Amino acid sequence: MEKVKQSKVKDDKIIKVVEKIKWARVKMLRDKEWKEVNSIMYKEGKVYVPKDKVLRVEIIRLYHNIPVGEYEGHWKTIELDTRNFWWLEVMKKVKRYIEEYNFY
Repeated sequence: MEKVKQSKVKDDKIIKVVEKIKWARVKMLRDKEWKEVNSIMYKEGKVYVPKDKVLRVEIIRLYHNIPVGEYEGHWKTIELDTRNFWWLEVMKKVKRYIEEYNFY
């Protein structure tokens, strides 16, 4: 969580969406979809991971290399990653990571 908070990389698309929601003052939409708590953005209750390639790969690797996910294929890794984290194209990135770095 500290790495997410400290990341200096920003995703312009996400920033624009959040700014529009805040500007429109749509409380129900903002509270359900996007929320900021202690300098961390959440989308639908999941931590939004900034557009930081190193950080995203670290999160994917964390869940892929644990015994429960290691040999379950990309769907199990996606499930574990998306329980707590969200970013654009997360499933595509997990699949690509597994295809490129899977040697079993």
